Amino acid sequence: MANLELRHLRTICAIAEEGSVSKAAARIGVSQPAMTTQLRSIERLIGGDLFERSPSGSVPTELGRSLIRSARVVLDDVKTLLNMGDPKTRPTAETSLVFASMPMLFTGTVVSELAAWIRCAEVRVQTYTAGSGVLDLVASGRADLAVFEWFEGFDQRELNGLEVRALVCEPQFVGLSEDDPLAEADEVELADLARRDWVVPPPEEDGLRIQLRHACDAAGFLPRLTHQVSDARTAMTLTAGGAVCLLQPASIDAGGVVVRPLRGTPLITPVLLALRSDGPWADRRHEIIACVAHAYSTIVPRNRYYAKWWIDHPEHHAELDAALLLPRPSRPQ
Repeated sequence: MANLELRHLRTICAIAEEGSVSKAAARIGVSQPAMTTQLRSIERLIGGDLFERSPSGSVPTELGRSLIRSARVVLDDVKTLLNMGDPKTRPTAETSLVFASMPMLFTGTVVSELAAWIRCAEVRVQTYTAGSGVLDLVASGRADLAVFEWFEGFDQRELNGLEVRALVCEPQFVGLSEDDPLAEADEVELADLARRDWVVPPPEEDGLRIQLRHACDAAGFLPRLTHQVSDARTAMTLTAGGAVCLLQPASIDAGGVVVRPLRGTPLITPVLLALRSDGPWADRRHEIIACVAHAYSTIVPRNRYYAKWWIDHPEHHAELDAALLLPRPSRPQ
């Protein structure tokens, strides 16, 4: 009996993405009758119809949707395995550039910059909530570059084969309910948050927990770390309800939460950029750094308080300013 093959998975994914057998056939480079015959063979193997004909084209059945989801996972895993196999032997134009990042406001712009300026097969992004996980990806060679916030224990990590730069030293802003009396001010004293409930990441994801405790101790109180939350949506809901949290300084007011700077900047966090000093992108690292710097510069004006802080504290983004002067390559044709 015939077995399901990778070409079969590519066929059903192509039909689903193109919306018709004829368009999928043209994309893959086979005739429509051959594509139809192959689809029927796949359906016999699976034991049911994968698509229904409709006025809008070929629509996946419930069985088809389930198989397509699994097929995409398998094909992505195969692509990852192929990319792991000695990329030095392939031209960079045929190699994927893998970007690892914590969830940051400029992550999407970094991908767009790299895709626009660096000739490669594709740009792929992988995100982790903890900076240590992001660093692990690039240190192990599963990613080519990484952007992450400094975390406790970073200074003890082995960085062999990596070039690490402090892109910018970010102030930590605070998120407050729009109904909080402190939201009326342009700046918030950290000491005024002594009686508030804090929303923080779980300990294994919170790279700033010791830094926060030290800053609060200097302000004369122990923070009430009431809520430990991984996802941003829940954190914002709790903050809108009256708790407080730390936020990236380019964050904007939304969903009942306002974003304010802390007076005196008691919390500053380096945003680090790590690149592999070997591999297919080693000789392009200056151009890649320039792309990341340009991406970050686009988010500074989002928050007027951060834009002002940026002007007042050039010493905290000198590395990024220097990177903005690095030449970028010509756009790929």
